[in-house]
Amino acid sequence: MAKKVKAQIKLHVPSGAANPAPPVGPALGQHGVNIMQFCKQFNEQTKDKDGIIVPVIISVYEDRSFSFIIKTPPSSVLIKRACNLAKASGQAGKETIGSITAAQVEEIAKLKMTDLNTVNLEEAKKIIEGTARSMGIKVNK
Repeated sequence: MAKKVKAQIKLHVPSGAANPAPPVGPALGQHGVNIMQFCKQFNEQTKDKDGIIVPVIISVYEDRSFSFIIKTPPSSVLIKRACNLAKASGQAGKETIGSITAAQVEEIAKLKMTDLNTVNLEEAKKIIEGTARSMGIKVNK
């Protein structure tokens, strides 16, 4: 018989760098999960991702065991990394702080394909381009 899910926790954690400090510790501690066990498993699975922030969905079961799914990094993080920016524009639409090529947009779209709500690559590229525009980043075609 399948285990009954007690809670689902969604976190954004730097890959390979999960530790019991906030936000991981308090989020898991209130559900009685072994925090160090999660940190060790998460760090082991994400050690090759170069410290980029990745979303993780943790399912906590009635018996205090857990399982987790690691998603692809947020589009905004990938776009900032492609442009070598620390943060996005505070005035998107008025201020352009960087640019990204169509090839980079396509590469990000292919990487994000599993988490986007489309199966068409052209639509996925439009989603990534829209995210870039909303961050004040110009898309060079």
